[in-house]
Amino acid sequence: MKDPAVKVPKTHRILRLLYKPYKYLVYAPLLGLSTCLFVGMGVVMLPFTGDLVVNRTVLVWWARFNCFMVPMRATVMGREHIERGRSYIIVSNHQSLLDSILLVAQLKTDIKWVMKNELRKVPVFGYAAEKGGQILIDRSNHKAAYESLERARDKLAGGTSIMVLPEGTRSRTGRMGEFKKGAFWLALNLRLPVLPVTISGTREVLPPDTLDLFPGRVRMVIHEPVDIGAYDESSMDRLISDVRGIIQRGLGESVGSR
Repeated sequence: MKDPAVKVPKTHRILRLLYKPYKYLVYAPLLGLSTCLFVGMGVVMLPFTGDLVVNRTVLVWWARFNCFMVPMRATVMGREHIERGRSYIIVSNHQSLLDSILLVAQLKTDIKWVMKNELRKVPVFGYAAEKGGQILIDRSNHKAAYESLERARDKLAGGTSIMVLPEGTRSRTGRMGEFKKGAFWLALNLRLPVLPVTISGTREVLPPDTLDLFPGRVRMVIHEPVDIGAYDESSMDRLISDVRGIIQRGLGESVGSR
């Protein structure tokens, strides 16, 4: 079903028609093959190198390859805000299935993802996610979810960060949804700064709930980290509001140079 909120200019209709054979006959098979290949490489490497090397090499290569093959070109601002060797709770808005690929390809830091537990059942991907040290949570069981987040402490070493999409699901309207508290609870309990990231443009490349993939430019703004020293659990709502406001303002900023 096509997202009615994403309007396609008339001048693009012919280009989209011409792109369809490539999308189905070239890109889709390459996505499947590359996923199997890189996941297989990661599984083979894990016992010898550990998940840190796999996440920083194999996963990044996979993400960059699939961005290139769309092609989806990215303008990235604010990489200087990521301090080498430091851990963060990274939070981003969520517009498209492509957000995760873009974040892996462009952040250039080791990240562990907080994912819904249902993904454990996905063939190959679920196994690779679990063995790769990703954090799988049961969103239907709050106690179990928080216990999973608590175990995330063991994942943080050598500058490893935790990535959360606090909306919980993709926006169907283009407007940011409300942020869930998990990422911010984790930041306060682990005493880690929150690194806000704004993504725009992925919704136009691949709208939610469609297969209407089309090449385009996207933008990522990496904001200054938010020091959680001024917050505690009693002011969590203020922390959430402040971080959400930063990400929201990023959606209105002008595009800068890479």
